[in-house]
Amino acid sequence: MAILVNASTRIICQGITGRQGSFHCERAIASGTNIVGGVRKGKGGSRHLGVPVFDSVDEAVEVTQANASVIFVPPANAADAIIEAVDAGLDLVVCVTERIPVLDMVRVRHRLNTGSTLLVGPNSPGLAVPGVSTLGIMPQGIFLPGRIGIVSRASTLTYEAVDQTTRNGLGQSTCVGVGADPVVGASVVQCLAQFMRDEQTEGIILIGEVGGTSEERAAEYLSSLTDRKPVVAYIAGQTVPEGRRMGHAGTIIHYGTGTAESKIGALQAAGVTVVSSPIDIGRTMADQLSS
Repeated sequence: MAILVNASTRIICQGITGRQGSFHCERAIASGTNIVGGVRKGKGGSRHLGVPVFDSVDEAVEVTQANASVIFVPPANAADAIIEAVDAGLDLVVCVTERIPVLDMVRVRHRLNTGSTLLVGPNSPGLAVPGVSTLGIMPQGIFLPGRIGIVSRASTLTYEAVDQTTRNGLGQSTCVGVGADPVVGASVVQCLAQFMRDEQTEGIILIGEVGGTSEERAAEYLSSLTDRKPVVAYIAGQTVPEGRRMGHAGTIIHYGTGTAESKIGALQAAGVTVVSSPIDIGRTMADQLSS
């Protein structure tokens, strides 16, 4: 068992004929991901990477019975692509695109509130269930089917957490990159809640970073639980100066809020084991499970 996707999930790719869509979907298909079609306006009726291409998401869903989508669409058109997927009634949408204008994502957020679609991203490496499915840009060779759920705001450190849990023989149940933009879809709390209910997941790794309040909200949620799985966390950006954005649009500290100190303190108060260096993530998780 895993969260969000499984072997029966039927996936389409919006932007499948583009350079990035082609590159990552080809590798996903080779690893067993169930991609059943693609969408690219003007390319309907053709085939690409062995699957049919459609002019619209509605048409793709009608023909393929898809229930999920991964989006490789440039920033100017990405919000419309997400909304098209939401309007088509897809259960899950994963958006890799970064630098989508914030006001566009506010429009997307409003549309999400009127339906049942779960959006992962944008500015996300995607999600992966080892041995089953990969939606996004996560590398294939580092995963191992196993028992650790990973939820992360930081792309590169996501791969570090995966590699360490693989090297420690723990493996991963599901790995979710929620994205680091100011306005995103699925929250850290939503992912934690699903991992807590998932029978395959025995421990959870949370990779956070400065800016926003995602980690503080996660701490509030974890504090409310009377019985929970062990959680190990790392907060990136501990030397980021106040008021300066560092890389991600959501990585900015304002007026003393969103600091590494506030996040670490909140998580520790909630009983989370917070490591001071990313090199300790895997070993600490293994120690937590063994004890």
